[in-house]
Amino acid sequence: MNKADVVSAVADKSGLSKKDAEKAFNATLDTITESLKAGEKISIVGFGAFETRYRPARVGRNPKTKEEIPIAAATVPAFKPGKALKEAVDKK
Repeated sequence: MNKADVVSAVADKSGLSKKDAEKAFNATLDTITESLKAGEKISIVGFGAFETRYRPARVGRNPKTKEEIPIAAATVPAFKPGKALKEAVDKK
C-alpha cells in the first residue's frame, strides 16, 4: 500500500474528498516529523509510539572489500507498536 492508496482509503472511510484526505494525511505526517525533530515522543493509544533514538558512532565494514568504515553517530526515528495494533495483526 502506498501513500495514494492510504489517502483513497481514508477518503472512503471518512467521507472526505481525496483532496481533503490528502491534506489531513500530509498534515499528520508533518506534525509527527516536526515533533520528532524537536525531540518529542508521540504516543497514539492503541496504535503505538513514535520516538527518536540516539545511535552512537561505530565502525562498520564494507562487505565487498572488508575495509573498515567509520559510521557517524545519528539520531534515528523509531516506532514501537501498541498492544492493540500487535493483537490486530497477529495471525493466530
